[in-house]
Amino acid sequence: MNSTQFVPIGSALVAAALWSAVAAAADGPSSSLFGNPDRRQPMTLAEYSWTYPKELDEIRLNDLITVIVDEKSAVISEGEMDRKKKAHGDLILKDWILLKGFAAIPDPQTLGDPHIRGEVDNKMRSEAGLETRDSMKFRISCRVVDIRPNGNVVIEGRRTVRNNSEVWEQSLTGEVRPKDVLPNNTVLSENVAELRIDKREAGHVRDGYRRGWLLKWLDKWQPF
Repeated sequence: MNSTQFVPIGSALVAAALWSAVAAAADGPSSSLFGNPDRRQPMTLAEYSWTYPKELDEIRLNDLITVIVDEKSAVISEGEMDRKKKAHGDLILKDWILLKGFAAIPDPQTLGDPHIRGEVDNKMRSEAGLETRDSMKFRISCRVVDIRPNGNVVIEGRRTVRNNSEVWEQSLTGEVRPKDVLPNNTVLSENVAELRIDKREAGHVRDGYRRGWLLKWLDKWQPF
């Protein structure tokens, strides 16, 4: 028997060994961090992404939602008025009566006919300008006090901060859609419907720039 008779047998053994290695690699552990693709569930962003927003829990009564208040407004108004008014009156009473008993007789008007003459010349010119800018920023935690039939929630929150004689009081009410609540359980004030904010201050700082009752009366009625 010569050596050429072993070539087909050797080739068959090599092919069988390679096939076994490939099969073992297919059945063995995968180098992927997510495991063998044939043995895992379909990949989804919600399950594997670190930044994909997670679904929020159902909002219930008495849950707390933080409102981020960031309100800005600017008003610019200008006005000008120029008014002129002239009037002239000349009245003469030529005939009148006298009462004697139950009779009325003509008055001879011996001193002359009563005469009234008057003139009015009114001029007024005024200019006014108004420019205001307001900004309000703070955070307040609100409680869910009601849930509408459509799922919207009604929130209400109050906060008082006292520092010696200085007092800051803040309150907020409104209605929020659940989908506007962010994953960190906050909502922007611009997404709050029927928003009502009440912010008050008391103390030495407030007393330094508040108007007195007389100045308020003058500003309201403007007697001159």
